[in-house]
Amino acid sequence: MRLLLIIILSVFARSCQGASTLGAEGTQPPSHQVWNELLQQHVSKTGEVDYKGFIKDKAKLQRYLDTISNNPPDKKKWSEAEQLAYWINAYNAYTVKLIIDNYPLQSIQDLHPTLKVPGVNTVWHKRFFKIGGKEASLDEIEHKILRKQFNEPRIHFAINCASFSCPPLRNEAFVASKLDKQLDEMARAFINDPKRNKLTPDRVAVSQIFNWFKGDFTKNGSLIDYLNKYSRTKIKPNAEVDYMKYDWSLNE
Repeated sequence: MRLLLIIILSVFARSCQGASTLGAEGTQPPSHQVWNELLQQHVSKTGEVDYKGFIKDKAKLQRYLDTISNNPPDKKKWSEAEQLAYWINAYNAYTVKLIIDNYPLQSIQDLHPTLKVPGVNTVWHKRFFKIGGKEASLDEIEHKILRKQFNEPRIHFAINCASFSCPPLRNEAFVASKLDKQLDEMARAFINDPKRNKLTPDRVAVSQIFNWFKGDFTKNGSLIDYLNKYSRTKIKPNAEVDYMKYDWSLNE
């Protein structure tokens, strides 16, 4: 009982930390080529994922995960693009690992914890991997690193939650040398995808992502201003905005 209490208090303490401590000094940006090869082999151009194929290549995926686990970003020496590419790829690769380790399943939400522990309320809070020897979760990467440390709302179109309504998983790795181009392509593709956003000049029905993280998209204007940066449809400033139901079914 005492050991369980210590574990619960430890998890709760980590969850209360305002900033992530993940990272290291003296590391070099790892190659994302292995991840790129896996994505091109097991993800379609429209983002459907062949999880059975990933299972067959589980050892290769683990080699990539070991590489990024042992080479976390050096915030002082890595460029912002190198750090962003690392964390986006890490989020997506560990999400794939989470799915194939529990496959088959209907939805990532099937993996929500049944035993409620402070700080571990959803599957995204589970600390099932390590970065630089420290236990880490998908929630920490998304909210305490990508959203907190970088002023880059396009990350929401790049990280994938293994669900149909998420922005599709890109079938190539993100790399620093062309990261801005990749993020722009993801933003344009997602915002103009009629299955995930329905845009007309007078009314839009958009993904819940724009509702959940509205503050990330409205730092320099309205939500419609942000949408118009990428939309092929010119949306009027006073257009009505609704939010679509989110489909959490597996993106396979």
